[in-house]
Parts: sequence; structure tokens; C-alpha cells
Amino acid sequence: MNYVITGGAGFIGSHLAKSLLEKGHSVKVIDNLSTGKKSNLDGILEKISFHDVDVLDYQSLEKIIQGSQGIFHLAALTSVPESYLKQKEYNDVNVKGTENVFQIAKKFHIKTVFASSSSVYGNTKNIPTTESEKRDPINPYGITKLQAEDLAVRYSEHCDVVGLRYYNVYGQDMITGTGVITQFYQNIQRQKPPVIDGDGGQLRDFVHIQDVVRATISAMEKNTGSTFINIGSGTVTSILQLANLFIKYSGLDIKPVFTNEKEGNVRASQANISLAKRLLGWQPQTKLKDWVESLYKS
Repeated sequence: MNYVITGGAGFIGSHLAKSLLEKGHSVKVIDNLSTGKKSNLDGILEKISFHDVDVLDYQSLEKIIQGSQGIFHLAALTSVPESYLKQKEYNDVNVKGTENVFQIAKKFHIKTVFASSSSVYGNTKNIPTTESEKRDPINPYGITKLQAEDLAVRYSEHCDVVGLRYYNVYGQDMITGTGVITQFYQNIQRQKPPVIDGDGGQLRDFVHIQDVVRATISAMEKNTGSTFINIGSGTVTSILQLANLFIKYSGLDIKPVFTNEKEGNVRASQANISLAKRLLGWQPQTKLKDWVESLYKS
């Protein structure tokens, strides 16, 4: 099969590209490298077709996507704090860029699997959260993902569109990223305590990158029709528990440090993954504790 991945030089996209190649598929990667890195594609650049193109460039997108049999739309800006400072840019990329992709998918009748986010739920009352829960995002990033989902519903009248509501994705390459796992890991490497925003009681559903990739490919391969699906581990870890995991397995004699909580921070987030299990025949395999421990094994 011939697939296109927007944002294919990013964390999830690059892992997805590698997995698709291993399965014998042909892959085109579209990425303007604003947040993605070409180095993420080391080892496969000569095996893919790489295009340094912005998702706001409709004409270039159309030429690249035409003739493909599936689109994985992962290109997005994803930082909650930054989304407050760059609201127009986040709307342009995450909403207008997404509509460009959907318009092309409609024109050529191509199935699209796109990255939504658990951020669309906001501070939901029901934990774990099912896909039918009210969507009420509390930050500009989450609002752009909600708007992208609304576009997906409209375009799904013309072609299959599957929105995957990713929870907190982690993995080895993320130790050079910007998320909480990266921050904790980097501080530990410098023998400094992990710094926690707020009281550490925030609950998060951390899901491993390889589990996410398997779910994403299954969403393309399975005949689910147009829908939205939670992709998480189905379990929760508090931020304080996460910090203590890093401290425990690093062997350092330190304690976490607490600072003020950032604006737009969701209090609790946990996926009900029953739908993913049923529609995709998928379930997560990697446990967060085991992964953190593996970072410090000799």
C-alpha cells in the first residue's frame, strides 16, 4: 500500500514510518521540520519519499497525496503552554492544515487516520473516560483539536475519517522532547531532582509509542468506518508517582521539587480503551514502570 504521513518527522510519525516500511508499504513523509527532525528518520530516509512541505500549502499537499491509498495526518502543534502564546498559529496548523488534508482526502476518496487528543475532553467528570463523554477542552490546543474533530465529522460524509484520541505518548526517543517524562529524565541525568508543576496529584494515562503505532496502523487497516477512538494504556499514574519512579530506578538520594502549576493543565486523564480493543483488536503491551526501569539497567 502507498501511504502518506503528515508530520512524519515527528515523534509518532517517524516511528509509524519505520513500522510501515517493515510491513512492506511505500511511505511518503510530509514535514516542514518546524518541530519534527529529519534525524528522526535516520536509517530510512533512502527508503521513503520525503517532502519538506507545510500542511498549509494546499497545492503541494495535493500533488504529493494524489495516488495514495491512505493518509496518516499527524502534523500538528502540540504544546499547551505555547498554545496560549501562539493561538493564531495553532489554529492555522491544527485546524486549517487539517481541513486541507481532509479536502484532498475527499477529492481522491482516501481514508484518513488523524491524531486527535485526549485534550478534547478537558476536566472530564468521568474517569476512565469513554468516547461518548462531553468534549470541553480547557486550553487553546485542546480547542484546536476539538475543531479538527468537528471537521472530521463533516468530511466523513465523503470518505472514512478515523480520529485517534491519543493520551500521553512516551518512548525512548522522547528523552530529547519537551514533555514531563523528558523533563524528569533530563534532570535525573544531571543528578538534579525532578520538578513538579503543582502538587503532583494530577493523573495521567501514559501509553508507549510502539503501542500507539500498532493502534494507528490497525485504525487504517480495520474497516471501522468513521469514528473516534481513545488510545491510551487504560491505567493512571500520578505525576508524583512518575517522579518517584525515576528517582527509584536511578538510585539517586533526592526528592521531587514542587513549583506553581501551569495554566490549562488538566487534573485527571485516563482512557477507557474498550472501543479500541473491540474495533481494532488492540491492547497496550508496555508498562510505564518497566520502561522507566529499563532506562537505568546496565
